Amino acid sequence: MTRKATGLVVAVLLAVVSTAALAQDTQRGPVTGFPLPRYVSIQASEAFARRGPSRSHRIDWVFQRRNMPVQIVAEHGHWRRVVDRDGAGGWMHYSLLSGVRTAIIETDMLELHQRPDPTSPVVAQAELGVIAFLDECNGTWCRLNVAGHRGWVPMDTLWGVDPGESFD
Repeated sequence: MTRKATGLVVAVLLAVVSTAALAQDTQRGPVTGFPLPRYVSIQASEAFARRGPSRSHRIDWVFQRRNMPVQIVAEHGHWRRVVDRDGAGGWMHYSLLSGVRTAIIETDMLELHQRPDPTSPVVAQAELGVIAFLDECNGTWCRLNVAGHRGWVPMDTLWGVDPGESFD
C-alpha cells in the first residue's frame, strides 16, 4: 500500500470514528446527559402533558395512572418530552417523573416463571395492561414484581424496555 493510500485509509477511519462519536453525542439529553430515548415512569397520580416546555403551553393530555411507563424523547430545561405506548404525550415537568422502571404487560394472562426459562415453573399470571415493576432484565428476559409476585417473562411481552436491554 502506498503512503498516499495509507493516508486515505487513515482519513476515512478517522471520519468514521468521528461520525460514530458525534452520533453517540446526539443520543444524549442536552440537560441531563442521559440517553435519549429512555424509559421512566410517572410518579404523580395526575400528570399534565403540554404542547410545549412551559406551564404557559396548553395541556394536550392528562396521564392518570401512577407508575405508568413513558419514554423520554427530548429535554429542555426542567421539561421532558414524553410519549406512551400509543405515541400520545407531550412536554412534562421533570418533577412528575421517576427513574423507577416499570413496564406494561402486552400479553393477556402472561405467565411469570420462577427462572428466565420457559420450562421453569409458573409462579403467577398477569393480565393484559397491568403495570409491573422491573427488577432486572438480561437481554431476553425481565424479572417483574407484580402486586408482590415476582417472576421472569420474555422481554417481547412488555412495553417499557428496549429489545436486548440489560440492567439489574
